[in-house]
Amino acid sequence: MTTFKNIPSIDLADFTHGDEALKAAFVKNLGEAYETIGFVAVKNHGLSPELTEMLYAQVQHFFEMPVAQKENYEIKGLGGQRGYVSFGKEHAKNRNEGDLKEFWHFGQNVLDQDPIKAEYPANVFVEELPDFNKIGLEVYAKLESAGKDMLRAIALYLNLDEHYFDAKIHNGNSILRPIHYPPITAAPKNAVRAAEHEDINLITLLMGASADGLQVLNKNGEWISVTALPEQIVVNVGDMLQRLTNNKLKSTTHRVVNPPKEKWGTSRYSIPFFLHPRSEVSLDCLDSCITEANPKRYKEITAGAYLEERIRALGLKN
Repeated sequence: MTTFKNIPSIDLADFTHGDEALKAAFVKNLGEAYETIGFVAVKNHGLSPELTEMLYAQVQHFFEMPVAQKENYEIKGLGGQRGYVSFGKEHAKNRNEGDLKEFWHFGQNVLDQDPIKAEYPANVFVEELPDFNKIGLEVYAKLESAGKDMLRAIALYLNLDEHYFDAKIHNGNSILRPIHYPPITAAPKNAVRAAEHEDINLITLLMGASADGLQVLNKNGEWISVTALPEQIVVNVGDMLQRLTNNKLKSTTHRVVNPPKEKWGTSRYSIPFFLHPRSEVSLDCLDSCITEANPKRYKEITAGAYLEERIRALGLKN
């Protein structure tokens, strides 16, 4: 079996606009990558460089605001699901040290008459930056659309109907998370920018980070640095998809390491999109992924209940 020294690159246009042969090759390459390393770099995802730059500029403006000003947007009782989450509040599962980051959450913007709207808190509007929310929600929609195409390819790889996931993610509880890792001012004891972890959701779509630091753990126990090209996004499997596929597809451990000491004075920005299903969707293992060699590994749980468990494990809810 292949052990990746770097993550594979694929072209989403092969799936969305290619002929049958290109589409089949995309499905095969994506599925094999997700069975081995759990990460791919994707081009032609629909998010323009101009829109990416606009969002990064807005995000930088927000995080440069004084702490007291940012804390006006930290909403109590939401478990950090909308608005601002202050520095060091979140930690990786099974760790006590808070990660060296602060972040913002944009959530689902329900535009139809779907009653699920009542489940979601409203997005928080930043009064000082009128374009912040507008651009953030535009990027949210672009990445949600790319994620839907990725899940259609995954469905075909799993011998499901191509549109198996469509209704399950329609108005799903997805999150766009702009993250700021501030300059490091003193030697951290045990804390890192983001400790080793796996993502909670179905898949994560990561816009290019502003500095190095993302690393993925391969099957040999080696940490591989991930650096996508400017036109690429990185898309990885989350724990919900790993559960659903009974460990056929891998939710790979990854982390964001602290920079070398000479770069401590620099900020790092990163904007992942965590694609979630609707809360009522069952994460019970697919029958096709249960075999004698791979018996069922997980108990049945809904996406909403699983998310609640994990938010508490991250320290965002008591």
